[in-house]
Amino acid sequence: MTARQNPAPVAMVLAAGFGKRLRPLTDRMPKPLVPVLGKPLIEYTLERLTAAGVKQVVINTAYLGEQIRAHLGSGDRFGIQIQYSEEREPLETAGGITKALPLLGDAPFLVVNSDVWCDFDFSRWIETPLPDNCPGRLLMVPNPPHNPEGDFGIDNGLLSGSTKPRYTFAGISYLRPQILTGYPNARERYGLGEVFAHNEDIMQAEVYEGGWCDVGTPERLKKLEQRLSSDS
Repeated sequence: MTARQNPAPVAMVLAAGFGKRLRPLTDRMPKPLVPVLGKPLIEYTLERLTAAGVKQVVINTAYLGEQIRAHLGSGDRFGIQIQYSEEREPLETAGGITKALPLLGDAPFLVVNSDVWCDFDFSRWIETPLPDNCPGRLLMVPNPPHNPEGDFGIDNGLLSGSTKPRYTFAGISYLRPQILTGYPNARERYGLGEVFAHNEDIMQAEVYEGGWCDVGTPERLKKLEQRLSSDS
């Protein structure tokens, strides 16, 4: 008997930030559209999601969001359907996802920061369902120079606030809606970090040793371009 394929989840790409650390590049352009070797950063993520079988993507926008919508449109050229969750002002990561929950459905969904480049294979998570009692799964990476202390530890595959060594959250997660709808301190504007901390010891976490870059500054952008140039 052929194993039943898990349906591809919806993915959310977080794209509402100001990108202040990338100025002057982001003075007139939203960070997700900053080019990396001539291709907007967000397109690398959309291509990897498409390759993993994702068919529906939700993108939240705020700062210069009309440029993102104009560039990406309905998603047809990527082979996906894109919906937009518009914010008047950035609601931070958890606030933005909470606002978009009506578009994300009831099943677990992928979340990817738009300012992250990573060659992680999303299909691996799609093919590995979350346990019934697990609210989500985080991708962690070895600590980069700009975050030497890390964010969380991992204890027997679960997120830990006390275990050493600590790793850096990669900006990639797989979440049940209930991790937000059941969070007791939910509000309009707040970040995912406190939600993850609230769910320590029950969330899954794993370390990824592959290619990853938080494109937060012009210097990191340059390093990513150098890396991709050498790989091509």
